[in-house]
Amino acid sequence: MTETTLFEPYELGSLTLANRVVMAPLTRNRAAAGLVPGPHAAEYYAQRASAGLIIAEATQVSPQAQGYQDTPGIYTPEQIAGWRAVTDAVHAKGGRIFLQIWHVGRVSHVDLQPGGAAPVAPSAIPAGTKTFVNNGFNDTSMPRALRLDEIPGIVADFRQAAANAIAAGFDGVEVHGANGYLLDQFAKDGANHRTDAYGGSVENRARLMVEVAKAVSAEIGAERTGIRISPVSPANGVSSSDPQAQFDYIVDQLNALGLVYLHVVEGATGGPRDVAPFDFASLRKRFSGTYIANNGYDLDLAKARLNANAADLVAFGRPFIANPDLVERLKSGAALAEMNPATLYGGGAEGYTDYPALSAA
Repeated sequence: MTETTLFEPYELGSLTLANRVVMAPLTRNRAAAGLVPGPHAAEYYAQRASAGLIIAEATQVSPQAQGYQDTPGIYTPEQIAGWRAVTDAVHAKGGRIFLQIWHVGRVSHVDLQPGGAAPVAPSAIPAGTKTFVNNGFNDTSMPRALRLDEIPGIVADFRQAAANAIAAGFDGVEVHGANGYLLDQFAKDGANHRTDAYGGSVENRARLMVEVAKAVSAEIGAERTGIRISPVSPANGVSSSDPQAQFDYIVDQLNALGLVYLHVVEGATGGPRDVAPFDFASLRKRFSGTYIANNGYDLDLAKARLNANAADLVAFGRPFIANPDLVERLKSGAALAEMNPATLYGGGAEGYTDYPALSAA
């Protein structure tokens, strides 16, 4: 492979991507009333449509799935219509866009839950982290363990959310199985102390993630279904006693479903890549679809990993916030603009759609 591989087209299932640069999902807390994508969302995503693939921000599959203030949903007609404006804008610019669908599980607060209920989790173990609620960062609430008879409803919520995403014009969906949210909580034994069919063994702890992936791919097609995992990330208080065995098994099961891509957070989310021993090459070998590498990538690391055939696509997260034309900047070697952390979460156009492209800077 040549050094320009990052900027060459790529076939993702039935889609042709303009390049191998992926915009990773980025929570920005700017949803409007009814948790509809905000008034600037279509412009924000259209500005970044030169990415080979955009994965839109994590979007809750139900009211119970919400864990942060002003994050969008995909379970009402109004939300579907709001997302349709976004997908139309991206497609008008020639872009491709998937929607990341999530359930946060225990990473929530009673003030965000219907009726002020406790957040749900595999086990009644607190996340020990903070969430953005009531216009600031506050401790997450004590969760309750999901009853066995509630779990099929969670799977059904993901299935319906995927159908709604396609109705909203998305090219596909990414199941959020990473970063200490519900599916990751079930997979990791630090958060899952269950003794039923969804706890204990590697196979049982993988069950919910695999059932969700199976339901979503059955609903919209495996060629439109990706999934994100973070085998060793300690994000939101999760831990695993044997992540290699757990995620080798999970990826074998996901591969059998024929999913279009596996999006892997290599290391600690937004942190060191070497946070714990793990053979990511094992996942690459086990998965026959597209492998998207994520976490701490810059141009040099992306080139090196692509040239080594260690990844097919490379996801960039925060660099896309202040650089709507990130692909062109990477291609030309131009300097990257710096993000303003004060405007990262919440607000309006400032720090969202007002970062200029290089040509206008």
